[in-house]
Amino acid sequence: MKRFEFQVDESFHRKRLDEFLFNEFTHYSKAYLRGAVKRELCQVNGYIANTGIELRENDFVEIFVEPDKARAMEAQKMELEIVFEDSAIIVIDKPAGILVHPTHFERDGTILNGLTFYLNKGREPGERFIRPHLVHRLDRETSGILVVAKTAKASRSLCRQIKKKRFRKIYHALVEGVVGSDSGEVNVPIGRDPELKKHLVVRGGKPSISRYKVLKRMEDRTLVQLEPVTGRTNQLRIHCAHLGNPIVGDELHGSDGTERLCLHASSVNFMHPHTNEPMAINSQPVKFNEESR
Repeated sequence: MKRFEFQVDESFHRKRLDEFLFNEFTHYSKAYLRGAVKRELCQVNGYIANTGIELRENDFVEIFVEPDKARAMEAQKMELEIVFEDSAIIVIDKPAGILVHPTHFERDGTILNGLTFYLNKGREPGERFIRPHLVHRLDRETSGILVVAKTAKASRSLCRQIKKKRFRKIYHALVEGVVGSDSGEVNVPIGRDPELKKHLVVRGGKPSISRYKVLKRMEDRTLVQLEPVTGRTNQLRIHCAHLGNPIVGDELHGSDGTERLCLHASSVNFMHPHTNEPMAINSQPVKFNEESR
């Protein structure tokens, strides 16, 4: 048996335990994961759980699974732009249009498929298999810096930093219209609308804070720097739309969707999980189409 430990992020707040496990263990069958829970191999916050339990953000989930029961994630060779790598972490500059991890509907061609190949190429029989650990995610259409842990110890350290807001992420975005203020803070709650089935600014939602700074104004678009202080689902996209300046390409929140989503994770700052040294990692600048179509 192998033990795995996770901390529940905002995207799975008020979701069932089995939904969470299906998302984290795409290489195991749903029947196997349900069976593991039924055999009392899964705990939430230290208590034996059942598949229907409703999770809360920051819950700790622990589960024991049999590695030989897994459907191995297919290691697939792909071009990865590696920004930094050592024994604890690997940081890549993710292109837009690629999923970070497999889903039950799309199992191939993801960043994790590529990292699984890269981290284990040339591995000799008996050598440790390196499993990439996601500590944060980027949407398919968002490009930029993605930090991935190479050990469980590194993963736990980075997750703690994210929880304590010591893992700072900066984005660049091109938004519709001309933003009036040079800088500011958006502090409005975000929650899931059960009828529209998407996250929006809603009364009674979770506290959500984003900061912005104007970098360049064009005739009918603005280049801005964004910093999510909290980490809600689609937070930056929702807050920009709330300002009246949806991100270019964000059809879900008010742009026309004829271009790629103009959102780029440009830098991260955190403490190295093994050495505790400060890390500042930057992406290559991205060029958005600043002219409206």
